[in-house]
Amino acid sequence: MVEGICWQKSSYSNENMNCVELAPHDGLILMRESDDPDTVVTTTPEKLRAFILGVRAGEFDHLV
Repeated sequence: MVEGICWQKSSYSNENMNCVELAPHDGLILMRESDDPDTVVTTTPEKLRAFILGVRAGEFDHLV
């Protein structure tokens, strides 16, 4: 687990809801599930931006 990181979760999540949390670190974006905080995945800001744009465009609506 990465120590000293300020994790952020969506304002749409309440404090009792498990969710994806994000944090910037050394030029990358860290991602983790709040219910499994020791497992951290990294991506680049560019790849995260492309994913978010796809979500906004509805490209992943069939998954939920």
